[in-house]
Amino acid sequence: MRRLRAVSRLGDAVANGRTVFRGSRYISTALQRQFTPPSSQASRHPPQESQSLKRIYCSVRHASSSATASDLRKTPLYDLHVANGATMVPFGGFLMPVQYSSLGVGASHHFTRSHASLFDVSHMVQHYISGPGANAFLEKITPASIKTLKNRNSTLSTLLWPVTGGIVDDTIITRVGPEAFYVVTNAGCREKDIAYLTEQKAEFEKTNKDKVNWNVLEGVGLVALQGPLSAEILESLIYWPNTSKDEEKEVLDKLYFGQMQFIRIKLLNGEPSDNLLVSRGGYTGEDGFEISIPPHNVVAVTEALLGACPERLQLAGLGARDSLRLEAGMCLYGHDLNDTITPVEGGLSWIIGSDRKASGGFHGSDVILKQLLPKSKRGSGVEKRRVGFIVEGAPAREHCEVVAPGTSTKIGVITSGCPSPTLKKNIAMGYIETGYHKPGTDVEIVVRGKPRKAKVSKMPFVAPKYYKQPLAAQDDAALAENVAKEAIEQAQKDVESERQVAERYFNNLR
Repeated sequence: MRRLRAVSRLGDAVANGRTVFRGSRYISTALQRQFTPPSSQASRHPPQESQSLKRIYCSVRHASSSATASDLRKTPLYDLHVANGATMVPFGGFLMPVQYSSLGVGASHHFTRSHASLFDVSHMVQHYISGPGANAFLEKITPASIKTLKNRNSTLSTLLWPVTGGIVDDTIITRVGPEAFYVVTNAGCREKDIAYLTEQKAEFEKTNKDKVNWNVLEGVGLVALQGPLSAEILESLIYWPNTSKDEEKEVLDKLYFGQMQFIRIKLLNGEPSDNLLVSRGGYTGEDGFEISIPPHNVVAVTEALLGACPERLQLAGLGARDSLRLEAGMCLYGHDLNDTITPVEGGLSWIIGSDRKASGGFHGSDVILKQLLPKSKRGSGVEKRRVGFIVEGAPAREHCEVVAPGTSTKIGVITSGCPSPTLKKNIAMGYIETGYHKPGTDVEIVVRGKPRKAKVSKMPFVAPKYYKQPLAAQDDAALAENVAKEAIEQAQKDVESERQVAERYFNNLR
């Protein structure tokens, strides 16, 4: 395998010509289709929304996929990508790297699974939502258990349309204070999400005296360090004054999947970075971190990461990210999820908090909560479900029809699909009629006019390797919190200190 040695300093880089992208059999149709921003996918907008929001949504929906380079934005790392021989393509309104000159998509995929890769995801939209109404506002527009979300913990959720419960976008919500949240949404839904949040915030404040502050963090970088060596690489750079190596190691040892911490790292010039918001998780199924970086530190932090372990860390693009996320059974909005699909239909019932199932009160809860129960139990159930498929022969791509074996009766549709570099099988994701959804069910998928044998499969296709807190440790922590008054008092002091750190961090980004 040819290995790409990343250019760690832009100042040392020799201008590289753009490589010609020849495509890859590992890239799903979601990325092959001219890298159209997900929000440009045709989908019906809920009819009860305001005309102003409809106009903004439609302008996104019908945006041309052939936008000129001058119409597209660049992330803070654009020059670094070009210096490293990246092929830049339109995606989510940005010019983004799909692969690099010395490492193909398949090789990059395998390198992420065996070593570590660094992905630029600065095109994602980062938000800071705070104020006395923040908790109630987020509980109105999402089905998440926001009030019980612990400090510096994250949850996957969805923004929901009123009445219908359709998914506006999927999102990660992180509590960074008693009344403060860091929220990340998709680049392709930028205009739609901003219009949605603007309108929903105004509607919320009409009937609630508690105000909500909302800022879009423009220019803030976001990189994803993913792979089994991610923790080792990040640990080698941690800057923690007046601490031992063992104490520095504990910073990441005690940072589990779905948690975040403010961390500083050593830059190439020996100086410390500003505080970085580091969340443990990602979009690949591997252990890893998503690192939010203040604007003036984006390039320096990325160069420090690449320079720390060049044999163990490589840049990776959209191509590898797509095949990795599909193996992990993760959705791409605009393809596997859209405005007409509810969380239950999308196989995301688990994101609905148990307390929210009891109390409701979120957009579309009347529809969604009934879908959780089958008709036999006085619910409404669902007519379709998101499932995985293992496909024989040619890979099934987006829009391929799923039919009952030996017939032409359509029972579903593929939304994402590609050959799995890890499994050496063709995998796909899509929707199928309830009744055909159980794993192991035989179906056929029409690929290029020819029916191909396939089986419904559980997802994820590849077992995740998240760094999760052991259940015993969770139980011990809960017990200690209940019986040790001094520990509780100290924890309260720590929360206050953490709140101040978070406030300083986000205030500096405004």
